[in-house]
Amino acid sequence: MRDWSPERLARAAGARLQSAPPVDGAAAGPSRVTIDSRDIGPGVLFVGLPGTRADGGRFARQALDQGAWGALVTPEHALAAAAEPAPAGVLLAADDPLAALQALAREWRRELGAQVVGVTGSTGKTSTKDILAAMLAQECSVVASSQNFNTEIGLPLTILGAPAGTQTLVLEMAMRGAGQIAELAAIAEPDVGVIVNIGPVHLELLGSLEAVAAAKAELIAGLRPGATAVLPADEPLLDAYRRDDVEVVTFGPGGDVAELDDLEPPFTSAHMRIDALAALAAARALGVQPKGRLEVTLSALRGQRIELPGSLLVINDCYNANPMSMRAALDDLAMSAAGRKVAVLGDMLELGPDEGHYHEQIGEHAQQTGVDVLIAVGPLAALMGARFDGDLHRVENAAAAAELTSELLRPGDTVIIKASRGVGLEVVAEHLQAAAAAE
Repeated sequence: MRDWSPERLARAAGARLQSAPPVDGAAAGPSRVTIDSRDIGPGVLFVGLPGTRADGGRFARQALDQGAWGALVTPEHALAAAAEPAPAGVLLAADDPLAALQALAREWRRELGAQVVGVTGSTGKTSTKDILAAMLAQECSVVASSQNFNTEIGLPLTILGAPAGTQTLVLEMAMRGAGQIAELAAIAEPDVGVIVNIGPVHLELLGSLEAVAAAKAELIAGLRPGATAVLPADEPLLDAYRRDDVEVVTFGPGGDVAELDDLEPPFTSAHMRIDALAALAAARALGVQPKGRLEVTLSALRGQRIELPGSLLVINDCYNANPMSMRAALDDLAMSAAGRKVAVLGDMLELGPDEGHYHEQIGEHAQQTGVDVLIAVGPLAALMGARFDGDLHRVENAAAAAELTSELLRPGDTVIIKASRGVGLEVVAEHLQAAAAAE
């Protein structure tokens, strides 16, 4: 947006241009956009969003005084920021700064002319996004969502962070309820929509798998005619949402894309290979045929393998969890462990009235996959013990799990760490790494 005038930016955002200093030969538009008042610098457009704890609009004048290109805030805060002496930067007012941020992102997406892939699913969407970005990078310039920038705020920030010349955007789309994927699709206007799978997540709000499928299928509804929907071959819950004017490509066993052909991914687990098939289908839909060895950088806390002294292997997969991803993680543990299999599993949240049953099923799956030691973290995870006959330890929280895991591990063990984000199980991996470094 370096060449966008303040007037053009205001039109794109649906905002009112409150004030703008004369252009002195420098770049007319901002170099980047931020919503963080601590991230202000020359060339930055600061968007002040109302929040639960603080209203970012209060920092508009501070941002301008610190050299920001401009600030986009509510009319109330714009009026306060325009007080004497006159601000040195551009001041824009919008009744809804978040809607303005989203509109600005949509306009920048159109300006880029990049091909856009939207990726959602109950589990594995982040890994699929990471794998697809690696595939596309073999042939074109790619910008992909980082970390958890997959919401109504994070997605537009990802788009606005893409530099001119970006050829492909890979955008992860998260949701907790109905209507949220539709909102993200309206911003991103994807050419390809990928639904990795449908599973029991957010049931506390949505109530049923059918409702989860309907929410994810908003991505299909948001595709333009002639676009491509990439869907799992074995998911009948999505059949009702297929469109005659959208090409459908299926992946997985029995699907249109069932083999990785001559690709060499840096992983062997079954669920990651399924994610790779979804990514391959999306890449081909964009006209890219990746080949050879893939160099994939997985997002933090999502299956990273950490090798520690004593031939210990830690699989740090504790960013989030649901029954599907828990089963996949235990399957991966069973396949990859050379020695004892240790599982540090915490509560799976937002599963609704059947949450106890889902946790018992995970305990049963741990038994079936040969887990030697199960450390159950939290009151829900404790229910896993009802169907697990091995070496079981119940602890109340992540801190206690970190101490106990360190005591129980033996040389040659492989340990999987997984729970919903609210449990905070990353401290287990951090504790193990710190202990190893101190030896």
